Amino acid sequence: MALTTQQSEELRTVIERRREALMAEIRGDIERLRREQYGELAGQAPDRGDESVAALISDLDHAEVSRDLTELRAFEAARERLAQGTYGQCADCGGEIEYERLRAFPAAARCIRCQRRREKTYAGAGGSTL
Repeated sequence: MALTTQQSEELRTVIERRREALMAEIRGDIERLRREQYGELAGQAPDRGDESVAALISDLDHAEVSRDLTELRAFEAARERLAQGTYGQCADCGGEIEYERLRAFPAAARCIRCQRRREKTYAGAGGSTL
């Protein structure tokens, strides 16, 4: 069953709100990253422990921004699907994505069956190939 107009509008609102929140988070995180210099995190006379903690904090901050950017891209793609009239269609099989799935994750591009298949296929992808 295709999404009703009311369901589409509800999901559009959720997508827009989450997108705006992500953009604000990313802006704030980047501003904070620019303010916090590595030397400030490690202290004026850092030892190896201070340096490793500073590096860890810096890496975590960058990972958080990267995660938020990935999520923002997913929501941008969902907005594009809304504009094209393909929102709620699975990118792999072309079937419908259930409303409950879209409510749980409005940026979903695949139905549950295809998403599971994709996760099994690409599980561990990106790791070492040696």
